[in-house]
Amino acid sequence: MEQETAEYHAVEYEVLQVPWWLVVLEGVFAVIIGLYLLFSPVTTTVTLVQILGIFWLLGGVLSILSLVIDRENAGWKLLSGIMGILIGLVVFVYPYSPFVVLAILVMILGIWSIIYGAIRLVWAFKGGGLGMAVLGLLTIGLGILLLVNPLAGAVVLPWIYGISLVIGGIAALVGGLRMRSGRNASYTG
Repeated sequence: MEQETAEYHAVEYEVLQVPWWLVVLEGVFAVIIGLYLLFSPVTTTVTLVQILGIFWLLGGVLSILSLVIDRENAGWKLLSGIMGILIGLVVFVYPYSPFVVLAILVMILGIWSIIYGAIRLVWAFKGGGLGMAVLGLLTIGLGILLLVNPLAGAVVLPWIYGISLVIGGIAALVGGLRMRSGRNASYTG
């Protein structure tokens, strides 16, 4: 039994391993984008929203096209495809008005937060525990706040993401460098 567990963990870690330099590179990009969001939020937000618009549009088209090959979860694929195409088109209709697009995205995020919070509450009642219930209620509260004032959410969102990216990027840099020093130590020993 112990040998099976050891083999399972070895496979699990082997699948999750990525090169240390890739983690460091991800950290560098996250810090750079985060700093741009903090020090030049409007320009960076416009650029990022346009890039996301392209991804949403293409993702929506691919989601609908995937129905030709695989009909499993057809309803979700169709819904996500239509939503991706619509959001992508909104981004292209208002390319230089990031706050209009962000306000729309914040409203969609608000609706999604309410739905996801409700799902968490259902999970909590099915045995997920008190923590899951609290997260569900907080997520629903966030969704309601975003729907009540989407423009304020659109103004604050770049700052929230900027701070998150800088902190996450620094953590990735530290983690990647630790991976490197751990691998070098294992080669010398």
